Amino acid sequence: MTERPTIRVQDPEALAALAHPLRGRLLSLLRADGPATASGLAERVGESSGVTSYHLRKLAEVGFVEEETDRGTKRERWWRAAHTATSWSPSDFLGDPEAHKASVSVRREWYRWQQRLLDQWMAEERDWEPEWVDVAASSDDMVVLTPAEAEALGTELWDTVQRFRERSVAAGRQAGVDGAERVVVLFHTVPIRGEWPL
Repeated sequence: MTERPTIRVQDPEALAALAHPLRGRLLSLLRADGPATASGLAERVGESSGVTSYHLRKLAEVGFVEEETDRGTKRERWWRAAHTATSWSPSDFLGDPEAHKASVSVRREWYRWQQRLLDQWMAEERDWEPEWVDVAASSDDMVVLTPAEAEALGTELWDTVQRFRERSVAAGRQAGVDGAERVVVLFHTVPIRGEWPL
C-alpha cells in the first residue's frame, strides 16, 4: 500500500495552530481541492482575503501549508497543503494542559465538520439518484475489546479505505464521470464506561 504524505504532530505549538477553526477549514480545502489563493479561499469561507492570508501564514509557520513559488505574484500568492493527512497521539499531550486543550479543540472541530457534512447530505439527499441514496450508510455497533484489539480494528478499517482510495487513483477516476462521485468515509472508535450515552 502506498504511504500518503502525513504530518505527524508532536509539537504543541503546531497543534495549537491547527486548533483554530478557520485554519482547519483552509487546510481541508487545500487538501481536497488543491492549491488556491488567499482570495479564492476567502470567497469559499466567507472571510476577507486579509484574514485568510494571515491564517495561511500561521499554518505555513508550523509546516501544514506551503507557498507555490512557481505561480502567482507578490500580490496574489498560491498556497498548497504540505501533506495529505495529519496524525498525532492525543495521549502525547495529556501531561500538558494547554496542549491537551488544543488537542481536544482540533478533534471537536473535526466532529463539528462531520456533523455539518451529514446535515448537508440530509438536505441534498432528495436531489441524488436512488442508488446513491441507498448506499449512503450510517451504522454503529458496540464490541468489547482490549486496547490492542481496538487499535487493530482501526488499522484494518483504515487500510480498507486506503485500498479503495488507491484503486480510484490508479483508475484515474473523477467525480461526476461515469457514475463516480466523491465519497467521505467517517469512522470513530472510542471507549466508553457506564451507560451508553443515547
